[in-house]
Amino acid sequence: MSTVIERLAAQYPLLYLDPDKDDQAAYRSVVLRGDMPKSQKLDQYHGDPMDRLETADTPVGPICVATLGDREDFERVMRGFMAAKNGPDVQIPKSQGAAMLQVFNWPRIHAHLAKFSEEEQTAEFKRFTAKRENYIDQLIVLSRGPYSDVDAMAAGYSEEDWILYSDTIRRYHEITHVICRRLYPDDVDAVRDELIADMVGLYAAFGCFDPGLESLFLGIRGDRYMGGRLGNYTDEPEKMAAWAAGTMMQCKRVIDAYKGKDPFGLIPLLYKKKES
Repeated sequence: MSTVIERLAAQYPLLYLDPDKDDQAAYRSVVLRGDMPKSQKLDQYHGDPMDRLETADTPVGPICVATLGDREDFERVMRGFMAAKNGPDVQIPKSQGAAMLQVFNWPRIHAHLAKFSEEEQTAEFKRFTAKRENYIDQLIVLSRGPYSDVDAMAAGYSEEDWILYSDTIRRYHEITHVICRRLYPDDVDAVRDELIADMVGLYAAFGCFDPGLESLFLGIRGDRYMGGRLGNYTDEPEKMAAWAAGTMMQCKRVIDAYKGKDPFGLIPLLYKKKES
């Protein structure tokens, strides 16, 4: 069993449940009430030698990042985290290889309350949970595999190289989302934000921005939508395709002129470009 899954489940007991067997009510009791699942088995997961759990240093502080090498494990974990709200049958698109999550950490709440007497715990619970940062964790979960479900041949790389590049793109993409939400909490534009996150990821992987690869990710050919990830972020991908294609070329000039080494240094430049 993957020690990464074990470590995640110790902090987020909902992972002990199985979305193929447990219903939404079971998930809600764990997520919303802090109940512990009756079984703490993790037999539903395969585990993978490439699983890893790390704390990434970023401009907005440390961020926990979990990478799962087995695609079924990734989908099962994602379904578990979404089950209390959306039900365990929620489907994870094949083009989705990562997620930025905000999750309840009930073990932290229970450990804190254990320091107080039973008579004090009700009042202390209200005080402690009045601050979201005391019990809500920011967690990034990544899968391993071709980025945006684009195969190695289409991307122009060997299978082995493309997986490694995909890992880097995916990691920086999701961390960029966290940074942007903390730096620009009131400036949310789904398509624009996806473009910026991809640009940072591509720069981290290759030291430049390739609009051709980005077009493959989004499912754009020229300025037309052919079917791809762009449709995940807008109900009108056909109308947004031309805008996305033009924005890519404008941002490429900004990235080409960037002299810094830190990919995250591009974020304020690309947001500034949007505002200008």
